[in-house]
Amino acid sequence: MNNKRLVSILTLLAVATGAAIFTLRSERARGAVSSSPDAARHRVAVPVVATQAKLGDLQRYLSAIGTVTPITTVTVQSRVAGQIMAVNFREGQTVKQGQLLIQIDPRPYQVQLEQARGQLAHDTATLRNDMVNLERDRVLYGQNVIARQTLDTQDAAVRQDRGTLLTDKANVDNAKLQLVYSRITAPISGRIGLRLVDPGNIIQANSTQGIAIITQFQPITVVFSISEDNLELVLAAMKAGAVPAEAYDRAFHNQLATGSLLTMDNQIDTNTGTVKLKAEFSNQEQTLFPNQFVNVRMLAQTLHDQVLIPSAAVQRSSLGTFAYVVKPDKTVELRKIEEGLTEGETISVQSGLAAGETVVTSGMDRLQEGSLVTLQSQASKPPLAVNIAQ
Repeated sequence: MNNKRLVSILTLLAVATGAAIFTLRSERARGAVSSSPDAARHRVAVPVVATQAKLGDLQRYLSAIGTVTPITTVTVQSRVAGQIMAVNFREGQTVKQGQLLIQIDPRPYQVQLEQARGQLAHDTATLRNDMVNLERDRVLYGQNVIARQTLDTQDAAVRQDRGTLLTDKANVDNAKLQLVYSRITAPISGRIGLRLVDPGNIIQANSTQGIAIITQFQPITVVFSISEDNLELVLAAMKAGAVPAEAYDRAFHNQLATGSLLTMDNQIDTNTGTVKLKAEFSNQEQTLFPNQFVNVRMLAQTLHDQVLIPSAAVQRSSLGTFAYVVKPDKTVELRKIEEGLTEGETISVQSGLAAGETVVTSGMDRLQEGSLVTLQSQASKPPLAVNIAQ
């Protein structure tokens, strides 16, 4: 009885083992069929967006936050005291250098001028009379009619009259100048601010309050700071020629003005490790306003003949930096690359990729080495700060 049971068990084990071997061989056969070239043609292609790597120039920019700083700001002051007769400007108006702003009552200064002229005429007549007397005394002295002392006294009187005449002429010039100062004109061209005085008021000479403030708007500058690590790069750019600069709003969305780098400070701030730069803008549209905070973008370097691809094509993992390259048979190759400078949405590739090769920019989450793909078109926006060589 025991022998029969043993035989039955062995028989069942043999049957089960045979079935397992048959099943395993069948699965291997299916796998072999599915991996054949005919099966590859029936795989589902992954839709992706791709673009060609191009050879071109990549422009390197430095960005910083800056403050709009006028080249010249002047507080208009009166050089003479008097009553304000008229205000000849509107607040916020753009004025020209030499334009009349304030008229101070000129009558007191006209009177002073006439007084100075009268004194000059009086002393001129005195000089002429003393000169006639001097000539007469010289004749009389030659005839031994008068003493030498009398002649010397008359000669001294003439010299004194000439000195008085010089003083009188200076007084006339000063009176003319005071009369000119009663007309307060714009010392520079620019935008005038709020009025600090009203018609009818008496103002004093050289009052610290002033009359109004004029700020030069055209041109205007922006002062900003860069890291000392970029100092060599900027110096090289300045030696090469004019360095373009752009001013953007605080959000870095809208370009406000274009200009160029004007100068660099002569020392590094040891507290921050930065150096100050100043860029100049024509500001024809007056979009830059004094003390406004803006973003400055300055062209610091141009790299020529670079292999350029969108930064979206670059993938990073434990394998390193790579991109999916589309081969002629519409399969992809996982290609390791060495990335260079990144600017905006564009990156330069130093090795691993050649110009003209196609890289996947979208849809790579479903890809692996050898995946079959189908290319979809997508309107592409030219990358910022990139010049593609034609």
